[in-house]
Amino acid sequence: MRLLQITDTHLFASAEGRLLAVPTAQSLAAVLERVQANEHPFDLILATGDLSQDHSPESYQRFASMMAPLARPIYWLPGNHDDGPLMTEYLHAAGISEAKQLVGEHWQVILLDTQVRGKPHGVLGDHQLAALDQALRQHPERHALIALHHQAVPVGCAWLDQHNLKNADDLFAVLARHPQQKTILFGHVHQEFDEVHHGVRLIASPSTCIQFKPLSDGFALDESGPGWRYLTLHPDGRVASQVWRLPLGQFVPDPNATGY
Repeated sequence: MRLLQITDTHLFASAEGRLLAVPTAQSLAAVLERVQANEHPFDLILATGDLSQDHSPESYQRFASMMAPLARPIYWLPGNHDDGPLMTEYLHAAGISEAKQLVGEHWQVILLDTQVRGKPHGVLGDHQLAALDQALRQHPERHALIALHHQAVPVGCAWLDQHNLKNADDLFAVLARHPQQKTILFGHVHQEFDEVHHGVRLIASPSTCIQFKPLSDGFALDESGPGWRYLTLHPDGRVASQVWRLPLGQFVPDPNATGY
């Protein structure tokens, strides 16, 4: 199974909308142009939240129309900046699947909702934890890729790690009950991350717009370019992964920004 992760696009109702001086629709368009030019194969797309910055219907319509030329199935979950009901309505209207469990020959992909309405941090509700437990129990012979928005472990940015998954212990408790190989894929942190915790590999990817500076105590932006990630899920449980980025200097955020 070969995947493309697109995350934290932060689109606006207007095509000219900017996040900390970066025109997010233009940066996403540049990312997608490179994806289409690459010969790197992928079967489907995982969009791991914060697709909108202003949670407008138009921003979700824009996302759908911009992704359409890739001609691959898209599966999504909400981030803290999203409006879940609007996502469901407008992405569904654009023909984008609402499926949250994908079962293949050797793997299953499970998409979870960590959104807490109006809050930057995340929580997995009881129904989400139960759905995860059931999916893992249904397919004990299949490896599992679990996609969510918020980070379940600290990434080393003190300001950002305040806005983490608040009940990560509950997540790991569910995972510990099941024997199959498990990998967690997330967004939210606007940077690369790849570590193993509690026997589970956790992977995060850069945003298609602004990047947060790794290992910073206070809010800080990074100059590295917008990015995306390819993942190959091998039959034996291995995950091969590679981050690609746009050239340095193509989309430069406001150097004086102190938050957003």
